[in-house]
Amino acid sequence: MSRFLIYFLISTVIFSCKKEEEIIYAGCTDSAAMNYSETANLNNGSCIYAYDIAQGLWGISPNCEEYTLPVIGTTISLNDQLPEEIEILGAGNNLLYIELNDTQLNGTIDNYGNIIIDKQTISIDIGTGLTDIDIEGNGSISNSNSGNINFTYSFDISVIPGFPITESLDCFLSMYR
Repeated sequence: MSRFLIYFLISTVIFSCKKEEEIIYAGCTDSAAMNYSETANLNNGSCIYAYDIAQGLWGISPNCEEYTLPVIGTTISLNDQLPEEIEILGAGNNLLYIELNDTQLNGTIDNYGNIIIDKQTISIDIGTGLTDIDIEGNGSISNSNSGNINFTYSFDISVIPGFPITESLDCFLSMYR
C-alpha cells in the first residue's frame, strides 16, 4: 500500500470523527437548594434556599380548634389569641426561632422547606390564668410568599381538683407575604 493511501485513510478517519458537542443546561447546581436541578451542568445563580426565604415577617391566617372549658363554659379560641403576623428568625445551621406573640418557639428547616417544631412547653393564658402548654408542629415553606405550619397544643386542665384532663387542640396557620 502506498504511503499516500495510508495518509489518506488516517486523515479520513481523524477528520470524519466529530467531537460530540456538550449541551449546557443552566440552572441551580447546588443540591442544598430547594430548586436544585439534576440536569443542570452550569450554575446560573438561581438557587433558592429554604432557610433564607423562611426568615422574616409572615402574615398568618389561623384555623384553630376551639375548646369549651367544662363547668365554666368559657370557650377558648386560639384564633383570637394569635397575632396577625409572626416573625421567623434564623440561628444558623437550619435552626429557626418562630416569634409567636411573646413566645419564641425553636424549630428546624430542611433543604426542601420542611419545618419541624419539636415538643416544647410554653405558658399562655387560656382564660383561667397562665397555663403550661406543650406545643409541637410541622409545616413547610412553599416559596418566598407562602407556607404553612400545623401546631398541636396539649395541656392539662383540672375541673375536679386532683383529676386533670389532658386536652389537645390542632391549629393550622397559612402563612403569606
